[in-house]
Amino acid sequence: MRPAFYQEKWELLRASPEPDALESLAQRIASTFVDRYFYSDEYNSRYIDLLCDMATYYSEPELNQIAARALFGIVIEQLCDDFEELQTETYNRLISQVVGFLRKLPEGAELDAQLNSFQLQSEEQLYRRIEEIRLSPDKQLPSRLKPKKVLILSRITIGADVAITSVICQRVARLFPAATICVIGNAKLGQVFSQHSGIEIHELNYARRGGLMERFLVWLELLKEVRRELSGLSNNEYLVLDPDSRLTQLGVLPLVPNENYRFFNSRGKQAYPAKASISELTNLWLDNILGQGEFCFPKIWPDAASLAKATRWREASGSKKLIALNFGVGGNTRKRVPDQFEVELVLRLLAEPGVRVILDLGFGDEERLRSEAILTAAKQQGYTTQEVAFAALGDLGEDCQLLGIACSVAEIAALIACSDEFIGYDSACQHIAAAEGVPTYTIFAGTNNVRFIRRWRACGPNISEIVYVDTLSKHQAIDNSEIIARLMDLR
Repeated sequence: MRPAFYQEKWELLRASPEPDALESLAQRIASTFVDRYFYSDEYNSRYIDLLCDMATYYSEPELNQIAARALFGIVIEQLCDDFEELQTETYNRLISQVVGFLRKLPEGAELDAQLNSFQLQSEEQLYRRIEEIRLSPDKQLPSRLKPKKVLILSRITIGADVAITSVICQRVARLFPAATICVIGNAKLGQVFSQHSGIEIHELNYARRGGLMERFLVWLELLKEVRRELSGLSNNEYLVLDPDSRLTQLGVLPLVPNENYRFFNSRGKQAYPAKASISELTNLWLDNILGQGEFCFPKIWPDAASLAKATRWREASGSKKLIALNFGVGGNTRKRVPDQFEVELVLRLLAEPGVRVILDLGFGDEERLRSEAILTAAKQQGYTTQEVAFAALGDLGEDCQLLGIACSVAEIAALIACSDEFIGYDSACQHIAAAEGVPTYTIFAGTNNVRFIRRWRACGPNISEIVYVDTLSKHQAIDNSEIIARLMDLR
């Protein structure tokens, strides 16, 4: 009854679309699918077909993106973030259905043709393939495999690539020292996997906020890149590692024969320990497929010029204790502690003698406005503040107590590497700091999922602690002073 009701609403709306009305309808359809799934494990494919139709119907991309956002933001992200077996199976079923819908469209003709070349001619065959991979034990690589080239897919976000992909790169390089290691992903990877890492970065962008067809057709570009890189190599001379990458829609879309492909089921496997961090799980997976145990912490390879500049500035700072802060949340405002928490925390840190606080001004207008508010509040309290770009770091006054700095990922990584400690939310910078061996303190908010917190806690050779803040429960009052006191206790 419910899908028919929403189908009627969609038919009335699609001829004369209003963005607000489209967004409301798409969100209701997506949320109703989740309601029914959570209530009784019901998987009603008609809701998903409706969202797919809404996300591909118009010639205007901005109208199609409305339903695509609802499908990914409300349904798919919830299925991915719980780290539970049941949700992983449902995700695989859903993505197989979406692919089945898209390959029937005129724009999906090449998608259909390439899947057929893998003998995957139906939604059910696609689903069975990924489920067999998911449910099978991690399979050790055959001894005949002597790879000259190892292709590793990016996890798309910098934080996940530090926590997972960097571990894979190190382990593979140790086992196959003569192999060329290529990571396929966003160009920003080069800012933390710089040239002296010995890792090649092959640029391929995934539109995290793009339309539905756009997000899936990137697989065709990936397939071309993989085939180009493997041209001339025999089946014994290459390996493709997929750490649950969005480029393959978390393993649903194939790339090479299974003998040369290994998939890291990072979201849930009964054999994996429940309490391990994602970096520890990555090492366990590599133990299983490589046939040897050799633990590696996450690692970054900062840009040499940025690191040299940050190091010179650090030396010029004398005995001051440097505390690096980043309050970025990658657009996910649920990860923030609301109101004046950030201002109060910075003022508390500045009250410590001999301290200089480095505040990453962030990316985008919203993060910059919050950083400006912190700088203004500190100045009003009598602290010496200064705002500079990383290139002008040498112009900083000796008496500056709070430095607001505009910088790239490579530059903030260099500054963190030269700091005495790092404090921030669950974001890329916590993983960068831990990988650099800097004592790391993460204010972990925006989720009540214990498994998620344990999985995504930072992992490194030095202290890495969290301060959990429940920002979701309505009955839970948020006391900034109590949160800050707990943080200070840890430090």
